[in-house]
Amino acid sequence: MVSSPHEAMHRIFQDHPGLFSGVSEVLGVRFAPPTSVTILPTDLTETRPLERRVDTLLRLETEGEEPLLLAVEAQGKKDPHKPASWAYYASYLLTKYRLQPMLLVVCQDRATAEWAARPVTFGPPQWPLLTLRPLVAGPHNMPVITDPDEVHKDLALATLSAITHGKNPDIEAILKAVTAVLQDTPDTVKNPVIEFIFQGLGKLPAAALWRKLVAVDLSFYKSAIFEEARDEGRAQGRAQGQAQGQAQSRAEDILDVFDVRGLDVPEAVRERITSCDDPETLRHWHRRAVIARSADEIFTDE
Repeated sequence: MVSSPHEAMHRIFQDHPGLFSGVSEVLGVRFAPPTSVTILPTDLTETRPLERRVDTLLRLETEGEEPLLLAVEAQGKKDPHKPASWAYYASYLLTKYRLQPMLLVVCQDRATAEWAARPVTFGPPQWPLLTLRPLVAGPHNMPVITDPDEVHKDLALATLSAITHGKNPDIEAILKAVTAVLQDTPDTVKNPVIEFIFQGLGKLPAAALWRKLVAVDLSFYKSAIFEEARDEGRAQGRAQGQAQGQAQSRAEDILDVFDVRGLDVPEAVRERITSCDDPETLRHWHRRAVIARSADEIFTDE
């Protein structure tokens, strides 16, 4: 696939691990900025053949506090089986690393985010054994950042905010604020941000808007992903143009038959023929036009 919102929503924490401090502060829970970060293996598979893999796993070192294990999960839809997997991740990480685990779930859909944020208890109702309470970042609680000054203060947070608000009516203002800041940002920082947002928006209409903004405001930026998306768009445009050309040609053939046969073509009939874009329907009408006693008779068997 050209783009993957799932990948963007968790991989951004690998490139910007300090982002967790900003996100947690937005969510009302304070975690100190890390002084060092280690990206850990995401494979949590046991010796038995049952694969379990967290999206992103980081070890965050903080000044004066015990190291923290941060598991980041990108969740695209509700999944009743996921809470049990998340509980397993937490227990496994605590057992393996002997460090306290933390789970952050990132969503683009408000309903999914609110579902993921609900505490889930495990065990009999008379004595719950375990309660799962992940932190959740999504369109319901992430800030809508449309001020370039705010983007400049925390570019990583603004990037995640743009991804989570891909369906927001203000998405154009959000993306314009980001491009305004990226114009004066070094390529080593700017280029990954462009890719994260492009991947994060996936097939949403905002992805096409982002490509246009990057092309206009950041005209020197090029990447394999953007080139592939551009070529795909051009191919789709050519295919649509060819289909429209074929339909127009078939419609003209039908009208030519009427003209040769000397049949009068009412304006309503002409409009119906020229506005049709279905090749099979036009082919059928063309055959009917050869034997029809009047122009509108080509429609009588429909």
